[in-house]
Amino acid sequence: MNVSPLGVSSATLACPVPAQRCPVNSGQLLTACRLAWEQGGQLAALWASDERDRERGFCVHVLLRDRDGLTLLDHTLPDGGARYPDLSTIFPVANRMQRAAFDLVGTESDTDDPRPWIWQAAWPIDQFPLRRDFAASPKWEPGEEDYPFVRVSGDGVHEIAVGPVHAGTIEPGHFRFQVVGEKVLRLEERLSFAHKGIEKRFETLSIADGSRLAARISGDSAVAYGWAYAQAVEAIDGLELSQRATWLRALCLERERVANHLGDLGYLGNDGGFAFGLSQFSRLKEDLLRLNRRVFGHRLLMDVI
Repeated sequence: MNVSPLGVSSATLACPVPAQRCPVNSGQLLTACRLAWEQGGQLAALWASDERDRERGFCVHVLLRDRDGLTLLDHTLPDGGARYPDLSTIFPVANRMQRAAFDLVGTESDTDDPRPWIWQAAWPIDQFPLRRDFAASPKWEPGEEDYPFVRVSGDGVHEIAVGPVHAGTIEPGHFRFQVVGEKVLRLEERLSFAHKGIEKRFETLSIADGSRLAARISGDSAVAYGWAYAQAVEAIDGLELSQRATWLRALCLERERVANHLGDLGYLGNDGGFAFGLSQFSRLKEDLLRLNRRVFGHRLLMDVI
């Protein structure tokens, strides 16, 4: 992304793809996002950090992606009461990211939708887990939460609630259907029930222990998360991998991807009542996992990165 029209400076980031980092004010943040959207760019991520220990207050980070690579925009807020522009008017996907940033760090945007996203009454609503001065307490009792779902009104409109507990070993999720007969007028999701405080846990771990935790964030994606963590650490230290190490990681990542696809194909058949398909794809996946164990020492390739 060409940031010269914004009148800001940029620094090149150590990254496998072209990437740059730019400090911006609120006006430049909005302009950059609008420019990226007009040129077909996407919002890749939005998060916030507590940088008061560096005398920078709080910082909102916005990662944009376009055909030229990645652009990281850093917008500094002097204190927890300051707000930043609502980016969901440009990128609707920013809505949940902004709400999550507030739940974890307490940075507010100028949004019309301030509902919590990650907060599930597991900690006091005026506490923010990713602030430096946050202290987790086992004495906190789970509170009560009344999440304000958006409702559709009118003759014949019914609301159907599904979840968060489902009939299977799957991730929890709550869904509200607003329907008239068989026509679904609106579906709203409520997720984040499985939030485990992993980000805060990373702050207390060594680099080696952090690698083990990264590989266990999602059991069937140990290589993907482990490699992402390793890339971050290696970029910070300026390390360059040998070609052999890179190809070995790629091999493990591909085997992990194939295993997950085999499982998904089996479950797709099972959901349609085709149990024979599930058994066949499960057999193929099991063969692959056993070979992982024999060659790499772990069925799910944990800690191979």
